[in-house]
Amino acid sequence: MVRSSPLITLLMLLASGCASVNSSPVTSVATAKAAITMPEITIYHLEGRRSERIVWLMEELELPYKLEYVRGSLAGSMAKIRAINPDVPMAPTVTFGDQVLVESGAIMEVILDRYAGGRLQPGLETSDYANHLMWMHFAEGSLAARLFSDYRTWLKAPPEKRSRLVDSEATVQHAENYLAKHAWFGGAEFSGADIMMMFPLNVATKLNIVDAEQFPLVAAWKDKIVARPAYVRMLAAARPDGMIGNLPRLPKHAPAGPRS
Repeated sequence: MVRSSPLITLLMLLASGCASVNSSPVTSVATAKAAITMPEITIYHLEGRRSERIVWLMEELELPYKLEYVRGSLAGSMAKIRAINPDVPMAPTVTFGDQVLVESGAIMEVILDRYAGGRLQPGLETSDYANHLMWMHFAEGSLAARLFSDYRTWLKAPPEKRSRLVDSEATVQHAENYLAKHAWFGGAEFSGADIMMMFPLNVATKLNIVDAEQFPLVAAWKDKIVARPAYVRMLAAARPDGMIGNLPRLPKHAPAGPRS
């Protein structure tokens, strides 16, 4: 007598539509996501700083949140943050149910993945998803890091030439080049990547780290951003008196052209 192997038996059961086998994994994952209840979210905020991203995201998604800061007082707002997060007081600090979270990109990814219902991020199966995720991380890991490194150095000694290595101008140029082929940093549609990129690209031009006129596509992208109703609502909630505690603009930026 020929005996079937366990593998052949399993394959026969699957082919016959055995009721004990779940044949709809996609449906079960979607159901699991829908079952996640969003905890109460409180954003501890400094006016004009990275915590604006979380306020803006919640306004885009029309999700409930509480906002904590002392209007017009960075010191007063920081005191609120220290009371919640004495180890690494930074903005944003977010209480997420019984958790205390920092890092704006990570906070945004949690909210997008769990509670956005597919909004503000491309589908995992799309080619845009990889670009969206790259810019979500590029915003801080490459762009902001180089901008602030150059800014601190150049405050002491304005540069006469650009570095041979990747510097602030190169990172902004990378964004400009991408916008030549894409409407948004998430690809065809506005996404969380655009929320992440707004802060460092504002820093780049408003603090004169790069020449704003050199990046017209970034400027046009910003014009689209500031016209978004959710961005306007964010400003009203999180920056009602405009920017406070402005950092000084650099006296000049290093010229474009061949690098040393």
